[in-house]
Amino acid sequence: MSSNELGKSTSPYLRQHADNPVHWREWSEAVFVEARERDVPVFLSVGYSACHWCHVMAHESFEDEVTAAYLNENFVCVKVDREERPDVDAIYMQATVAMTGQGGWPMSVFLTPGAEPFFCGTYFPSEPRHGMATFRQVLESLVNAWQTKREDIDKVGRSVVEQLGARGAVAEGAMDEATLERAVALLKVDFDPVDAGFGRAPKFPPSMVLDFLLRNHRRTGSTEALEMVARTCERMARGGMYDQLAGGFARYSVDGQWVIPHFEKMLYDNALLLDVYTQWWAITEEPLARRIALETAGFLLAELRTPEGGFASALDADTEGEEGRYYVWSPAELHELLGEDADWVIELCDVTGTFEQGTSVLQLRRDPDDLGRWQKVQAVLREARRGRTYPGRDDKVVAAWNGLAITGLARAGVVLAKPEYVEAAVAAAELVRDVHLDEAGILHRTSRDGVVGSAHGVLEDYATYAHACLTLLGVTGDPEWLVVAQTLLDRVLEQFVADGIFYDTAADAETLVWRPQDATDNASPSGVSLAAEAFTTLASVTGSARYEAAARQALQMSAAIAARAPRFAGRALAVAETIASGPLEIAIVGESTELLSVAVKESPWGTAVASGLPGSGVPLLEGRGLVGGKAAAFVCQRFTCKLPVVLPEDLRRELNATV
Repeated sequence: MSSNELGKSTSPYLRQHADNPVHWREWSEAVFVEARERDVPVFLSVGYSACHWCHVMAHESFEDEVTAAYLNENFVCVKVDREERPDVDAIYMQATVAMTGQGGWPMSVFLTPGAEPFFCGTYFPSEPRHGMATFRQVLESLVNAWQTKREDIDKVGRSVVEQLGARGAVAEGAMDEATLERAVALLKVDFDPVDAGFGRAPKFPPSMVLDFLLRNHRRTGSTEALEMVARTCERMARGGMYDQLAGGFARYSVDGQWVIPHFEKMLYDNALLLDVYTQWWAITEEPLARRIALETAGFLLAELRTPEGGFASALDADTEGEEGRYYVWSPAELHELLGEDADWVIELCDVTGTFEQGTSVLQLRRDPDDLGRWQKVQAVLREARRGRTYPGRDDKVVAAWNGLAITGLARAGVVLAKPEYVEAAVAAAELVRDVHLDEAGILHRTSRDGVVGSAHGVLEDYATYAHACLTLLGVTGDPEWLVVAQTLLDRVLEQFVADGIFYDTAADAETLVWRPQDATDNASPSGVSLAAEAFTTLASVTGSARYEAAARQALQMSAAIAARAPRFAGRALAVAETIASGPLEIAIVGESTELLSVAVKESPWGTAVASGLPGSGVPLLEGRGLVGGKAAAFVCQRFTCKLPVVLPEDLRRELNATV
């Protein structure tokens, strides 16, 4: 076979490589059949659209005719979008970290025709740099080893699969109140007392940890938990990682002071942070929290929404071959654009050459002393920025990340009184339901331009989207969302759980060299912690002991991580907080925007809310009716409810007494 086959892919990242002289294939069994027939190894290159170093390696090596010819002659070459195939990414990243001590993207892995990894790395330069071997040197060395030390290579591949594919029992441990208290204490140790956040540079937005700390504060009244949240949220929002002109957070800060971002903007980060800032405002009514929540939601709707109603995956870091070019400013540019306002903005936004070539990322370390003047400046700079090349957009729709956006927008829409957010959440949920979910009940992970991709969803897709549907059940009162959620989560129990372990891939999905399973919350929540959350909510809405047991079983898988490294178990700890708080259930019978707003804003995050009328098929609503012909709210725990209330202030009082 010959030629590059990526032009027909639904992945924008793969399509970026469709014109490479490398004869790229998409991941499939045919790749390994060809490798066996030709008796050559497989070169697996994994990346994603917004990855800066992926673009660098592509330009240096994959666009080079000589390098491409050598690859085509000696390897079968496979390109994988890690966002489309997180299962493939997960197992070979596990191998890369085990074999090299570190991981990252682009990920470069060399496989036997049996898909066994025998050599792993990340970025390889085209020219000698910092003592690193060049990509060509690596290729020549591996070709030589393949021809002269084949038995050794096969032995290494088998050994890696045997060791990393081995399954141990789920570690013992409990996600009880003592674990939650210990997690807060450990986070205090990791907390940066000067610049906020946790650990050292680079600093990623700790969305799930902040969610946990907010829920912990609500349950225990811990001022220390709330202080860590407030300081971190403020520093992130006022630094360069946040787009001070149009809203939206970059992926992380390369420094410990939140000044210089890695400029790509990811859907999952902004969806998670929208939810955090909404929750922070719901608890404290801090004006900064409300502003950032509104601006982040605005960013999602203005810059990531697709024509079909879903949300695109990311915006690139690079424009015109330069990282951050779209976002940075020089003093000279500001003087030209702003005239007499320039010096004020340079001081206000710390334009002191913090980035490259004398440019700076705008910061806003304090509120402007003249808000109207600042808003005028923002409008001028936004307009000027529109004349620059806009970052590339990865416009594939990922089910899991859209689930996060649906939940964030639905909650924000209710809490911040923005019905258009709820409408956008419903539209995205309908897209996933109508395009990603097939007649066999299989949820597909991605779509683009309304066309579904072939990759089946993984556990995070099922769990996140199911939880989003349960959120919409409460916000819209439409019982159809309960049907969708329950169907998806029943499939999770049937296909993703075996011998007490939640796996990231379904039993009927493509068989890989080992079945991935990871309970760690990293940049986005793990599939198993998301499953714990979805089953907790479903159990509260239905009263099903089966779903409650599933939630506790899923949570158990995170207990060991939560006990020793809570920074990597934030979502699991947040779910454990929900359980420790009751969990609460609120049934709103009838239609009342005021009661719904109080129910979502004043109850702990994670509380199950159902709205509608009895007879709709929602168990939490059954046996409850209007009171005096008026909509009523019932606050319950395990389906045992207090007396109904019809006034928002009475519901607020009841929730404050319960929490």
